[in-house]
Amino acid sequence: MPIVAHSALPTFIKMMNEGENVLSQERAEQQDIRELHIGLLNMMPDAALEATERQFFRLIGACNRIAQFYVHPFSFPEIPRSQSAQDYIDKYYEKFEDLQKLGLDALIISGANPQSDDLSNEPFWIPLQKTLDWAKDNVTSTLCACLATHATVQHFHDIKRQKLESKRWGVFSHRVQDQTHPLVRHINTRFDVPHSRWNDLSSENLHAVGIKVLVKSKVAGVHLAVSEDGFRFVYFQGHPEYEINSLLKEYKREVQRFIKKEIKLYPPFPTHYFGQKAKDLLESYEALVVSYLNENKDIDIDINSDKAQILFKSLFNKFPEEQVLAHIDNTWNDTGKILINNWLGLVYQLTNSQRDLPFMDGIDKNNPLDGF
Repeated sequence: MPIVAHSALPTFIKMMNEGENVLSQERAEQQDIRELHIGLLNMMPDAALEATERQFFRLIGACNRIAQFYVHPFSFPEIPRSQSAQDYIDKYYEKFEDLQKLGLDALIISGANPQSDDLSNEPFWIPLQKTLDWAKDNVTSTLCACLATHATVQHFHDIKRQKLESKRWGVFSHRVQDQTHPLVRHINTRFDVPHSRWNDLSSENLHAVGIKVLVKSKVAGVHLAVSEDGFRFVYFQGHPEYEINSLLKEYKREVQRFIKKEIKLYPPFPTHYFGQKAKDLLESYEALVVSYLNENKDIDIDINSDKAQILFKSLFNKFPEEQVLAHIDNTWNDTGKILINNWLGLVYQLTNSQRDLPFMDGIDKNNPLDGF
C-alpha cells in the first residue's frame, strides 16, 4: 500500500532515501483508485515523536501495494512540548479539526509517556476522550497502541490498567487465540512481539466487558484484542511497530540515566532481546561505566559540574550501539506487517466511498465483519 507524499513531512523524504514504497502526489493523482485516509494521533514525548511517526509509516507502507495510503499526523496542543518539537508539529502536522471535517477511514493512536498513575490526570486526557468519541461514530476502525489501549478501555468501559511489579520489557512469544478472526488470518500461530510497559490490562479485565482477546502470551499477557463488535477498535499492548533497534535505544537511555545518577541501579537487559554476543559487549561496557564512576566519585557532589558533564559525555560516546545492533535479530516485524495489512484490507473493504462516512451501505456497524 504505497504511502502518498502529500506534504513536506521529512519522513517521506527519509523513506524514499531508504528505498521504501512512497508515491508522489502527482503520480497518485494519475491513478484511478480509491485512496485510504488514515489519521495518526502522535502523543509520544519529544524525544520519540519523529521515531514513532516513522515506525508507523514504515509498518503501514510495507502493506498491500495496490491501494494508496494518505497518512495524516496530528497531535494535541495540550501536550507540553519543547519549542523545537512544537515548531515541527506546527510545520508538518495537521489540525484535528480539519481532519474531522474531511473525514478519516481509519485512525491510529500512539502511546504516550504519562507522568501520573491516573490517566485522567494527564494533559492529553480530555482531548483524547473527545477524539475517541468522534472516532466511534465516524471512523471505520481505530487502532490503539499500548497506552492508547489502556486509555481507550478506561474511557469506554471505566476499567483502569493495573501497575506491574516490574517493567514488562523485552521480546515475548505469543499465540493466536482465535484463528478464525480476519485480523489474524494467514499469520503464524506463534510469533514474537516486543513489549515495553509498566502497566497491564489482563484478559480477564477485557473479557468482562466483552472485548475479545485474539493474541496473548503466557508471560507478557494480552497483545491483540478487539472491541465487542469485532473491529471498530483494535487494541495492542505490545509494539509490532518497533524497529530492530527500538529496545536497544530504550536500554541505552536507561543506561544514560544511571550514569547521570537519575536511577540508582544499572538497568537489566530487556527479556529475550539480546543474544549472548550482544550481552558480552554490554556487560563489558557496564564494567567500564562502573569503573569510571568509582574512580570519579567526587562528581557526586555536583553532577552538573564541567568535570561531571565531560565524564558523562565520554561514557555516552563509548556505548557500543552499532556493535550490539549487529547481533540482534528482528523476530516480530513480518507478523506485524501482516496484521496491519489485514487491518487495512478490512478497512478498505468496509469503508464508504465517501471519506466522511465510516461504512458502505448495508454494513452493520455493530457487527461489521459479518460475512468475513
